[in-house]
Amino acid sequence: MPDHSDYVRVLADAEAKTGSAGWAAAAARWAQVTELNPVVGRHWVRLAEARFELGDYDGALAAYGTAQEVGVWLYRDPIEAIYPPEIPYQMATCHVRRGDREGALRELRRALGLGLRDLDRPRNDEHWKPLLDDEAVRELLGLIETDGLTRDEGWRADLAFLAREIKRRAYAPFRERSEPDFDAEVARVAAQVPSLSDFQVLTGMMRLLRPLGDGHAFVLPAEDDADAQLRLPVKFWRFGEGLFVIAAAEDCRQVLGAQALSLDGCPVDDALAAIEPLISRDNDQQVTWTGPELLRWTPLIHALGLISDPGRAALTVRFPDQTTGTVTVEPVAEPHPNWTDPRPPGWISLPDTVGAALPLCLRNSGTAYWFEYLPAEDAVYFQFNAVANQPLEPIAAFSERLFTFIDRHQVGRLIIDLRWNGGGNTYLVQPLLHRLIGCTTINQRGCLYVIIGRGTFSAAQNTATAIERETNAIFVGEPTSSRPNFIGEQIPFTLPYSKAIVNVGDLYWQTSWPMDHRPWIAPELYAPPSFEAYSQNRDPAMEAILSCREHLPGW
Repeated sequence: MPDHSDYVRVLADAEAKTGSAGWAAAAARWAQVTELNPVVGRHWVRLAEARFELGDYDGALAAYGTAQEVGVWLYRDPIEAIYPPEIPYQMATCHVRRGDREGALRELRRALGLGLRDLDRPRNDEHWKPLLDDEAVRELLGLIETDGLTRDEGWRADLAFLAREIKRRAYAPFRERSEPDFDAEVARVAAQVPSLSDFQVLTGMMRLLRPLGDGHAFVLPAEDDADAQLRLPVKFWRFGEGLFVIAAAEDCRQVLGAQALSLDGCPVDDALAAIEPLISRDNDQQVTWTGPELLRWTPLIHALGLISDPGRAALTVRFPDQTTGTVTVEPVAEPHPNWTDPRPPGWISLPDTVGAALPLCLRNSGTAYWFEYLPAEDAVYFQFNAVANQPLEPIAAFSERLFTFIDRHQVGRLIIDLRWNGGGNTYLVQPLLHRLIGCTTINQRGCLYVIIGRGTFSAAQNTATAIERETNAIFVGEPTSSRPNFIGEQIPFTLPYSKAIVNVGDLYWQTSWPMDHRPWIAPELYAPPSFEAYSQNRDPAMEAILSCREHLPGW
């Protein structure tokens, strides 16, 4: 039997030397590691990094070349080389340091072709300074001098850059639309720029993103453009009975609980229909979720011709007493709206005005994760609102506490509520999934329920899909707003002239089986929200779960 103890010791020492930036010793140790085990790409990357720091650019190029051949992966490690463009980018940097312009351009082109995400890296990397005035490099990096451009020239430069980046970054840019059709649409918007307002150009860009089939794709105005961030201080929600105001700022308290009928005389259904072509989506549930939020965005609905003034809107409503009236609502600057939380901080929410206790789903909807023991129901309710570590208790530690509690108490059912969870970092959820799969008392049919809805998106969708695939969970509520397998990722970039912010997903998340083409995860217990229940602080999803008391076959 071979003795691998030397390899393990050398590997540990190599990691330590890299961690302490002892580059000469690190290079020597990583050379030993790769000799003992030449098939792990991560080790070759570490060797290349050490050689680069020592100024051995030829040696670094050789090590990066081998890393590229054998592949790099370790998701728990922040090593960037797991992304295909990273190694050619680093090789390009080696060529810059060697004074080899052609080699640097060749590898930079290759990195861009593989989807290099951050074009600012070379701009901000001191190693690249000698080439940043090179015309070919500036063109590759999209370094456009905008100071001398007219307004129309600037927007057309943005459109050209956007079109290039969609083709370069998007996972499947022409899945729903041909490249010639895409180019024709770009040309059409560019030709109309002189007759369009700035926000109308943005809506044209939104239409370009829509056929990507990417629910993470978006276009937003520059963050410092306060006029473009105006939104009505009311929160709309679409129920089966219509569109209702479920929360509002104090100044708009009078419309709380009212049904929205029209804006400036335009029926809300017509307004939502006009917004629909601008919404990038994984499925139509995402339109149900985000459409009412976009209806609040007055510069957008003004650009669509739905209201006459982005600084105010005449909101016609049917009040709870069934009378109708029109209220003038003035928007406020809201650069970072919370689309998922039904009870925005600082606002009055309808459930807070109802003479009944808040349902569990609304008590802590702004908290990332929490649970409550329901002894009378033999259940634990666990609300999971964001896949993001909290400073006082990361998800892994919270999961340990949750399942330790379940193990020590008489718990017959676990209810996981994902309906308000808009996503986060999928990798963080692995400890929770492992504990859930291994909990034999809960991972049984009829003992595990998952509440889903139109706000279940991105990393929350991946969480729901993994639970569906690996456990005996019963899903409750309404369909999710993403597909089990979807295109996504949030890696925004900035357009050079307008400074508008754009996102295009470049990853395909195949969390389910490759033949799974469903538009969403559908609930087995269909319990969509209704305004009647919401206005009484009732939760149809929890009512559906707690009504299942008979142990019938399959339940």
